[in-house]
Amino acid sequence: MLGWATNLLIVLASALVHWWLWKRLVRDTTRPGTRARRVGTVLTAASAALAAAPRILVPALGPDAGRWLAWPGYTWLAVVLYLALPLLVAELIRAAGWLRSRRAGRHDPGPAVPPTAAELNRRLFLSRTAGATAGVISVATTGYGLTSALGPPRVQRVPVGISRLDPRLSGLRIAVVSDLHLGTMLGRSHTERIVRHINGLEADVVAVVGDLADGLPAELGAAARPLRSLESTHGSFFVTGNHEYLYDGADAWVGELHALGVRGLRNERVEIHHNGATLDLAGVEDVTGEEYGTGPDFARTLDGRDPTRPVVLLAHQPILATQAARHGVDLQLSGHTHGGQFFPITQLSRLWEPVVSGLGKVEDTTVYVTNGAGFFGPPVRVGAPPEVTLIELRPAGPREQ
Repeated sequence: MLGWATNLLIVLASALVHWWLWKRLVRDTTRPGTRARRVGTVLTAASAALAAAPRILVPALGPDAGRWLAWPGYTWLAVVLYLALPLLVAELIRAAGWLRSRRAGRHDPGPAVPPTAAELNRRLFLSRTAGATAGVISVATTGYGLTSALGPPRVQRVPVGISRLDPRLSGLRIAVVSDLHLGTMLGRSHTERIVRHINGLEADVVAVVGDLADGLPAELGAAARPLRSLESTHGSFFVTGNHEYLYDGADAWVGELHALGVRGLRNERVEIHHNGATLDLAGVEDVTGEEYGTGPDFARTLDGRDPTRPVVLLAHQPILATQAARHGVDLQLSGHTHGGQFFPITQLSRLWEPVVSGLGKVEDTTVYVTNGAGFFGPPVRVGAPPEVTLIELRPAGPREQ
């Protein structure tokens, strides 16, 4: 459950944003003393409460009771976000016009002159037009985002060249999935659908790269149970994500998945023998584990291995790629980012992540980051559809080395 300081910050942020929305969508579009303004004020206050409530109350309610608040609350939060964005653009345009007029010397305060009735009507018309336009954009974008987030994941087939790959390992297929986020909004049917997609890929290895659930196995074990049906030649593997630690369930989930036939890699590696050749598959704990004394330990995971063999690393967060490169990792498979999940975070997340979505390079290490198969918070994906990926290894060509 969130601390009181975080709860207070959420309430204040929601109140501030909704005060601004009230100014633009209620005060500027209605006349003083009218019923429309009174109703708009009440609805704005209700919106502020609904937008803040899920992050505060859902963790305390648990998956069953929490879903009745999570679905309307988080969906409405998306509506508010995409209502605010076009209004913010309009705000910037208004500010730019004011600056131009001031620079041109036309901004002379002078004595206050009440606006004429025609001017008031013009302002009212422009405000209502801007509000209606923002509303249409908000509803359309949220609807699209819901469809994308709740629809089937796209299947990405990505060939990756590794310079020291034994030719006999060429064509080895690794199915990668991350960020299922089982919990109040995504349950057993979500897991079943993801498992069907993975099994259809006929992978040699399945990698579940963290953030499986938002809760503990005692509450969500049934939702994860379809993972027992995962099919692959050499097995299924799991590494912890930050959300396994956020709910203090890392140990519990590793044990739960072990019972389902999915092996946890906790700062350790295994040998994958394929067509008479060997690949090292390694996995490290999530960075958040450092707060619990079980963070990523690259020395323990990778020291003492045969340096002639390629190594594929499972690490939930892409930021670990710098350490992976220092330890000679050929390919790191990560999640965590959700590809940004929805605009504008899809663009902003590039400021702090080395790779947000798809293939990238950190020094000599190739990094692949999947968008993930679930969502967190608002049930929308805009510009970052859910996905399951099939990585196919091959010897690197000259340009890939």
